[in-house]
Amino acid sequence: MAAADSALDPDALALARALLEPPAPRPPRMWPALAAAAFAAVCALGLAVAMVIAPPVVADHSFVDQQLR
Repeated sequence: MAAADSALDPDALALARALLEPPAPRPPRMWPALAAAAFAAVCALGLAVAMVIAPPVVADHSFVDQQLR
């Protein structure tokens, strides 16, 4: 048996080496950040609409004071 001969399958060895290589870097995903920003914008608009539509809060208790007299 010569020194260059090997009991390992060269195709299987090449596949194993290819699988052990680190994966190529991926670009960062943008959709989670965009979804969070859209959710925050919708919440802000909803709260703004609620503030405009809601009746004013009356802090004057003169009506209650007149009823007690």
